Amino acid sequence: MAFTDIPIALRWSDQDANGHLNNARIVTLMEESRVRWMRGLEGLAAFRGLGGAVVASLTVDYVAQGEYVPEMVVRLGIERIGSKSFTIRHVGLQDGRTVFDGSTVIVPLAADRTTSRSLTGAERESLAAHEVPARRRPS
Repeated sequence: MAFTDIPIALRWSDQDANGHLNNARIVTLMEESRVRWMRGLEGLAAFRGLGGAVVASLTVDYVAQGEYVPEMVVRLGIERIGSKSFTIRHVGLQDGRTVFDGSTVIVPLAADRTTSRSLTGAERESLAAHEVPARRRPS
């Protein structure tokens, strides 16, 4: 049970007029880190072929002000595994402090690329190897 750290280089366009990370760009950083991470996971090849997968839901809690610096680290892990979906947790870090904590629900698609399908045993096993604690939502 451990997160995988993905370093992400920040781009000039990731900042707002005050030199902070733009809230919408954080969603892009989550996507970039998620795609890189998932491409490296064994047992998920069907997501890159066959029907693929889609994002069904995305939430993000902005915990602290993100700064425009050369790079940040996004920690990823599997928060939940369902029968036809799974949830990836994303934690954005700068200098050891949490900037954002979010999650993305991913749904694998059948060969028709429009309907969902159940996760296979191999996919569930691959995902389970990366389980992490669920995030705590602010009240």
